[in-house]
Amino acid sequence: MRKFGGSLFGVSLLLTVLLAAATAAAEYYNYGNALDKTFLFFEAQRSGKLPAAQRVKWRSHSGLKDGLAQGVSLEGGYYDAGDHVKFGLPMAFAVTMLSWAAVDNRKELSSANQMQQTLWSIRWGTDYFIKAHPKPNVLWGQVGDGESDHYCWERPEDMTTSRTAYKLDQYHPGSDLAGETAAALAAASLAFKPFNSSYSALLLTHAKELFSFADKYRGLYTDSIPNAKAFYMSSGYSDELLWAAAWLHRATGDQYYLKYAMDNSGYMGGTGWGMKEFSWDNKYAGVQILLSKVLLEGKGGVYTSTLKQYQTKADYFACACLKKNGGYNIQTTPGGLMYVREWNNLQYASAAAYLLAVYSDYLSAANAKLNCPDGLVQPQALLDFARSQADYILGKNRQGMSYVVGYGPKYPIRVHHRGASIPSIFVQRSFVSCVQGFDSWYRRSQADPNVIYGALVGGPDENDNYSDDRSNYEQSEPTLSGTAPLVGLFAKLYGGNLGSYGGGSYKPYVTTKPPVISYKATPTTYSPKQSGAQIEFLHSITANWMAGNTRYYRHKVIIKNNSQKPISDLKLKIEDLSGPIWGLNPTGQKYTYQLPQWQNTLRPGQAYDFVYVQGGPQAKVSVLSYN
Repeated sequence: MRKFGGSLFGVSLLLTVLLAAATAAAEYYNYGNALDKTFLFFEAQRSGKLPAAQRVKWRSHSGLKDGLAQGVSLEGGYYDAGDHVKFGLPMAFAVTMLSWAAVDNRKELSSANQMQQTLWSIRWGTDYFIKAHPKPNVLWGQVGDGESDHYCWERPEDMTTSRTAYKLDQYHPGSDLAGETAAALAAASLAFKPFNSSYSALLLTHAKELFSFADKYRGLYTDSIPNAKAFYMSSGYSDELLWAAAWLHRATGDQYYLKYAMDNSGYMGGTGWGMKEFSWDNKYAGVQILLSKVLLEGKGGVYTSTLKQYQTKADYFACACLKKNGGYNIQTTPGGLMYVREWNNLQYASAAAYLLAVYSDYLSAANAKLNCPDGLVQPQALLDFARSQADYILGKNRQGMSYVVGYGPKYPIRVHHRGASIPSIFVQRSFVSCVQGFDSWYRRSQADPNVIYGALVGGPDENDNYSDDRSNYEQSEPTLSGTAPLVGLFAKLYGGNLGSYGGGSYKPYVTTKPPVISYKATPTTYSPKQSGAQIEFLHSITANWMAGNTRYYRHKVIIKNNSQKPISDLKLKIEDLSGPIWGLNPTGQKYTYQLPQWQNTLRPGQAYDFVYVQGGPQAKVSVLSYN
């Protein structure tokens, strides 16, 4: 006993430290608990009439008249992120990812008693897609005006913004959106086949029709629905056509769809593009891994040569993630998180992690290895990488923060989400107006009154830094497309950890791309004599619309530091402001605003913008002080 220092206190302290460390580790790896919470996020995002079994009790019915002005019922579906627009492309991608989990991770989901929750989450989307596809060559691709929706901060139950519905048809094509919806319905048909064969067959019928529509009438959906450009701009539709064909081949076994993917492999880029990203906009890596499964199962036949080319590009993606791709690798943060873009980066990490977990299974089942430029790699390495991303997301990071809301002891509490940030309609029954929401709730420094369990926020920057600020929408807004891949990822890791502490015990305007708006700006300059510093304001009007008898304008103000020194603690005086403002925080003093804490300093040459909406002339903006 003397070897331990002769002190029972020392032994006790050592055991306490070890127990605390074990408890922390178990929390990182409690994938079952995290999995359960992800489904709650999808319940919080539901539009339409909510079911009696709704578990998220702070939500109520909303969007009940969606589509009626255009003569179609578009009730249901999911709100995209922290807003109330139903964007078709990311919603369809989310349903595809949920369905993939239901198909490939059925055993793990069943073991976790979550298969029914998965199917419910899928069906809330697919029932909506069926309504949105009333004719073979018609698809309603969006409900809600992204511009006006983002000018308001209100609960979905109080919505006063436009609920315009936008349609694709043979004269207004959208091969990317129709193709992704076809993929979602084909994957969902596989998910439901063992449980509801008639519903599965119905989904497959819609999937086939939508694929034919997407292929016959080609075009970008954002050309037909320009309102979506500033939020979910599509980079092309070839990947979605291949993606839909791959899922339809898997769902039907029909060689027609496999032949389509083979015949168009070069023309559409399936065997040409090597990717380091998998997302709502870019499906190539998903196509390549899905078609590699056909080859690995020995079912390539006359298409074996082309399928090998697909697998070469699948390997490119996987090797890049493992940083064994001959130097052409992904970027990671110092803490090991895959880093693609500053705007909602975690959606790329979650999607890539699930895709690699899937590929690991496909390679393992075929007793194959990953062929990287830096050498052969065992499939387990792919799963290890997927696990590292999951663990980072759940709290194993420099912030010690879980980026899944409601999971673990520390998580974001000021989420950029309208419904979460305003008291429930069952608590505060009085109407919360568009402007009142900004004034009373958006700018509050307190925690959200409603915890939006399971939401994956945008996440940290390239240096693992995160600012828990509601106005910091690049980092604090959750999305459907970011959270959906977590279902399959957590299910896979949960299943792999059964029998150890790791299984655990338990019971998102944005836009991934910032809006690109052309404008003519009128600059004004502020230059205090004592410092020689120069702050420039560029005012512009980026949109306008009528509401009743009043015309409202969206004003954008760019603040630019033209000096040679950093500027911090900048305080602005804004007079004649009658509408909502975002991007700045009130100081508590009349007419006085400051930059959010996460953007407290402007480096030389750096710019920052804020936006406000009001009728009439622009507000007067001036500098009060700075350091």
